[in-house]
Amino acid sequence: MSAPSWRVPFNRPSLTGRESGYIARAVELGHISGDGHFTRRCQEHLEKALGVPRVLLTTSCTHALEMAALLLDILPGDEVILPSFTFVSTANAFALRGARPVFADIDPMTLNMDPGSVEGLLSDRTRAIVPVHYAGVGCAMDRIGSLAAGRGIPVVEDNAHGLFGRYRGRPLGTLGALATLSFHETKNLTCGEGGALVLNDPGLVERAEILREKGTDRSRFFRGLVDKYSWVDLGSSWIPSDLLAAFLLAQLEDAPRIQERRRVLWERYLARLAPWAGDRGIRLPVVPPECEQAYHMFYAILPQAEARTRFLAHMKERGILSVAHYVPLHGSPFGRRFAEGPDRCPVTTDVGLRLVRLPFFTSMSEGEQDAVLEAVTGFPG
Repeated sequence: MSAPSWRVPFNRPSLTGRESGYIARAVELGHISGDGHFTRRCQEHLEKALGVPRVLLTTSCTHALEMAALLLDILPGDEVILPSFTFVSTANAFALRGARPVFADIDPMTLNMDPGSVEGLLSDRTRAIVPVHYAGVGCAMDRIGSLAAGRGIPVVEDNAHGLFGRYRGRPLGTLGALATLSFHETKNLTCGEGGALVLNDPGLVERAEILREKGTDRSRFFRGLVDKYSWVDLGSSWIPSDLLAAFLLAQLEDAPRIQERRRVLWERYLARLAPWAGDRGIRLPVVPPECEQAYHMFYAILPQAEARTRFLAHMKERGILSVAHYVPLHGSPFGRRFAEGPDRCPVTTDVGLRLVRLPFFTSMSEGEQDAVLEAVTGFPG
């Protein structure tokens, strides 16, 4: 059965035009496995752009999170605080180490982790705090960082949405000990499937290289620091092919144009939809003044859950794919085994029933956006 043909899809991977040429060059160079020429160039590009000691490309943001959990020596019985309103990978990475995900509620305006909720969840077993910069808008990192620093707890930024966003002038992904990035097909910059681990603490770099090299000191061998490499720690195969890195480099080099195009689309959505939303009690994204967003998505929060059901059907009838977003983890079948007592994430529960995402991708034409706007403003409410 073939997939439906959408007049306007939810997402369309966007190309710069150099991806194929870079992939061909990787083949010519004769190194298409990991950590080749293009992997190094991507890592150096990100290190320079973010101003960080080290970036390691990974096969996904999920794997970068798993590396972070292993690097922090997360163990059974530990607790890790993270928002319930996130993708399952944020929790899985730590649950795989035997830790208990502790679900924090979100701020009703930004949909980011609520520092007040975090404060009430801290315990002697808390080993990490994992804020997620939802929609590429920075969390309240000053308050979260203060809570973490006061107890000596590392912060791991899940920055899957927020590459090139900023919080109080600092790039997202540089505000914790570690951060993770995503280059999935739906992200601003993509190589289909891919990610990165950002190491802001230089003391973590050497071990991170070992974990990513299946637990071997192979990186030290290639730098001439040891005469042979061997198994020295736990680890796994988290290095992407240089073919994927070649694709990604083309995207990274074109990031200013990509981000500018997304800014134009995002601001056009906001300007055209603000009067419609205001008349109907519909919430559009909020970007606090201390944040420079990454223009990752555009969403609306409808007044009731049943309105969302009708809205999605209304858009589908017009050939436009709009979608809901995360099913809150604390209410999911597996997540309920970690959530204790009454619902401690009421904002998350409420927003999870009412939020819709509109089609938003770099190559979206003005005509396609006009079609979405016409359909949205034609929704009877």
